[in-house]
Amino acid sequence: MCPDCEDFVRTVFLLGQLALYADMSGADEAFVNAVTPSLAVSLPEPPPGAFLSDEDPDDGRDCRGESS
Repeated sequence: MCPDCEDFVRTVFLLGQLALYADMSGADEAFVNAVTPSLAVSLPEPPPGAFLSDEDPDDGRDCRGESS
């Protein structure tokens, strides 16, 4: 796996784990609120092939086929 792909997968995994933690009773909201934006901002460019060929992650759509 290419280094950029590894970074992307690792960051997405951490965001998922943080989301699971945030849903737990007793989760530290201050921690979640501090870490979430940092992880989101550190998300590297998606590796080639992460999106279907007709999708553009920068086109502003919220959902496939829906405009924002």
